[in-house]
Amino acid sequence: MKILFIGDVVGSPGQKMVEQYLPKLKEKHRPDVVIINGENAAGGKGITEAIYRSLLAQGVHAVTLGNHAWDKRDIFEFIDQAKRLIRPANYPPGTPGKGIVYVPTEHGEVAVINLQGRAFLPAIDCPFQKADELIAAASVRTPVIIVDFHAEATSEKQAMGWYLDGRVSAVIGTHTHVQTADHRILPKGTAYITDVGMTGPYDGILGVDREAVLRKFLTGLPVRFDVKEGRSQLNAVLVNIDAKSGRALRIERFIINDDHPYFE
Repeated sequence: MKILFIGDVVGSPGQKMVEQYLPKLKEKHRPDVVIINGENAAGGKGITEAIYRSLLAQGVHAVTLGNHAWDKRDIFEFIDQAKRLIRPANYPPGTPGKGIVYVPTEHGEVAVINLQGRAFLPAIDCPFQKADELIAAASVRTPVIIVDFHAEATSEKQAMGWYLDGRVSAVIGTHTHVQTADHRILPKGTAYITDVGMTGPYDGILGVDREAVLRKFLTGLPVRFDVKEGRSQLNAVLVNIDAKSGRALRIERFIINDDHPYFE
């Protein structure tokens, strides 16, 4: 079984990169499940129903979120009906939406879980305890479990990877928008990467217009952050999994941009 996970889609540049390269990636790798983190897809913050439905129409099977899940007001109007949209599961009980979905494939179901870290992010429920709860329930249905851990601190992400090693198929870090080079299979069979990276502006700073970010650092004054236009990139990982055991066999990371042309 192959799982393609595309990192945080930022604004219209990120959407355009998905439109351009997802068909090519699907043709090249034949993934059974495509997962995208879409929490920055609408202008850099949040997601709309139109964007969510557009991603599904392009063959995406699950869309995960993060700390910007609630930034677009209309999220509350459709999240409970969006069967493949996943917000962090460790929000308190009663929060709209869900933190896990099951994607059917010809090899069996894939459970996709979204969790959010607490270091340097708003204090919500414990992601480790919530992971225990969801994995216990999911493992009754399927051995293939993918976790999107949306967190700021690399230490918290690594801790989650080691904590879940052997209990899930992959722990894929999102949120910090810079792809890390530490992809590996942990000793008990869990694929891991601290951050898959982002899909969107290549010449900005984390997807934002770099001049605005520089003004913020140089002056300390409030600055409006807009999505950078121009050259773009796509960051992703491909995970090969034994569908019977749920153990990861291989994880490959890749970046598509002007400096790293993936298709030649």
